[in-house]
Amino acid sequence: MNLLVVGGGGREHAIIKKLKENPGVETIYALPGNGGIAQDAVCVPEIGAKDIPAIVDFAKSHAIDFAVVAPDDPLALGCVDRLHEAGIPCFGPDAKAARIEASKVFSKNLMKKYGIPTASYEVFNDPKTALEYLKSASFPIVIKADGLALGKGVLIPQNLAEAEAAVKTIMEDKAFGDSGNEIVIEEFLTGPEVSVLAFTDGTAIRPMMSSMDHKRAGDNDTGLNTGGMGTVAPNPYYTADVAKVCMDTIFLPTLAAMRAEGCPFKGCLYFGLMITPNGPKVIEYNCRFGDPETQVVLPLLKTDLLTVMQAVENETLANLEVEWSDGAAACVILASGGYPSHYEKGKVMSFPASTPANVTIYHAGDKLADGKLVTIGGRVLGITATAPTLQAALADAYAAAEAVDFEGKYMRHDIGRRALAAMEEQ
Repeated sequence: MNLLVVGGGGREHAIIKKLKENPGVETIYALPGNGGIAQDAVCVPEIGAKDIPAIVDFAKSHAIDFAVVAPDDPLALGCVDRLHEAGIPCFGPDAKAARIEASKVFSKNLMKKYGIPTASYEVFNDPKTALEYLKSASFPIVIKADGLALGKGVLIPQNLAEAEAAVKTIMEDKAFGDSGNEIVIEEFLTGPEVSVLAFTDGTAIRPMMSSMDHKRAGDNDTGLNTGGMGTVAPNPYYTADVAKVCMDTIFLPTLAAMRAEGCPFKGCLYFGLMITPNGPKVIEYNCRFGDPETQVVLPLLKTDLLTVMQAVENETLANLEVEWSDGAAACVILASGGYPSHYEKGKVMSFPASTPANVTIYHAGDKLADGKLVTIGGRVLGITATAPTLQAALADAYAAAEAVDFEGKYMRHDIGRRALAAMEEQ
């Protein structure tokens, strides 16, 4: 089989490596891919992930048997719709279903209409009205741009002055472009956060291993929000009891709500959850695999990934048992110094001659230049280790991360610390 994966980051590299395990896979094309992905797939750097016409033309001309659309932007732009129109089977939601991430207003209104637990909220399309509302609000508070913003369109002001500045940044300064034409202002929830990705064909659902992300740039959860500085799986806060509550009150009701709205969701549905004192609540939905959650979840998947994705496309997921390995996984992100603000590019990377069998290096932000891998992104690499225990996985991931070098290399040194503390308390 010839496969096509749309995207070019660490998430896509993790998907490609897992798809390669299927013996029936002959060639995987990555559009655009990156320098490191080129070790595992045929990269087509001249076709960007949002160039839908070029992606469809490529799929038709290269006899693609199955496509995976991984990032949010092409999903929201209807890449899956266009591929289906061209007769290409693929994994991912259509544009109508992708609204569950592409519009915060849509997703919050969906949850309110169908009684899915989430933070209370108000929607504003006028900055003056939003500012007036904030004068009587409680702090901290959460302010979200309605549309896609590379995972950075959420601000958490601690007081009125910060909240007013946040509204100005999003709605007047257009820091996130048209994504900030509308905003959601919602209550600040407290409790441990849990990420649960799930395969679904619109009716059946197979949750993946739970994970814990680390969003802040600095140790001890300090600094600016990022796309994610590391992850661990499973998440100790996601107990069997919590999982059952989530299935009954969030997962299945969400799928039913999407069907009722005429936009059944097929693909990977990401549930960003908070385990509050009043039970699990939805912080956000994503319409695709998370990054870097994918880099710790997929290494623990025992069932063949392509088989699962085909069952989603064919709506036969109810007939498939999806199995997971025992043990744990940890991912440490190596970033360019200065990320998520200004950072320099073009730094040559050096790697150890070999890595342990339980360690995988996922490439997120690099390219080949004169035969060498050089940095081009803020998040450059994801170093993932699997092991029987989280402690062992973290030790192996950090040892491998230390063995990789490039000028300005930056990482957090406390990935998994909260998870380990939670495990000791249980």
